[in-house]
Amino acid sequence: MSEAEKTLVTVATYNEMENLPRLVEEIFRYLPEADILVIDDDSPDGTGRWCDRQRAENPRLHCLHRSGKLGLGTAIVAGMRYAVERGYRYVLNMDADFSHHPKYLPALLAGMDPQDGESVDVMIGSRYVPGGGVEGWPLKRRLMSRAVNLYARRLLGLRPKDCSGGLRCYRVETLARLDFDSIRSRGYSFQEEVLWRLKRQGARLGETPIIFADRKLGVSKIDSGEALEALRIIFALGVENILRR
Repeated sequence: MSEAEKTLVTVATYNEMENLPRLVEEIFRYLPEADILVIDDDSPDGTGRWCDRQRAENPRLHCLHRSGKLGLGTAIVAGMRYAVERGYRYVLNMDADFSHHPKYLPALLAGMDPQDGESVDVMIGSRYVPGGGVEGWPLKRRLMSRAVNLYARRLLGLRPKDCSGGLRCYRVETLARLDFDSIRSRGYSFQEEVLWRLKRQGARLGETPIIFADRKLGVSKIDSGEALEALRIIFALGVENILRR
């Protein structure tokens, strides 16, 4: 059995009908033997219903229906639990809006157990290592993203350059040791918190360059309230991190 056949790609969705059909097609183009799990928060635009129709034709496509918009962090955790319970070896998480292009998935998967290097437990698709970058962002958003990453790295003692990026590959046996119920983040601070919790368990973290492209279709789900809550949670985790030292 190939590594791709032991791999689950998870995508959290809320009103992504404009993007999801093409995204699924592209994921299968680059990882044809992987499974896909769409975690849909009861999208009014029919995203979840489309998944159910497609599953009848492609058993590698799965859909987890949730009762409402419950937060990005909880959606990713649901995907991780699904991977653990079903015995996958790797779980890749990505955004649904093509800001993470599926062409990078094979590199993330290959980086987990490279032939000429050390294996890792998490491989991050990084905007901030050589070869990485961002397209379509104004200067203000670029500076804010850099500042948030520096903030998280300093407070949580994380080494990766891109701690907030959502394109990642996780080793499932490492995730199985996590206490998912202890994770505080429901929204965007989940990305930093899960790295911090895995690092405390001795997980090895790696990065591979990607170009992040701002969405072209659909509407962004980020709002200022969630962004402030993310900063608050990272600060609280940072205080805990300092006290544990």
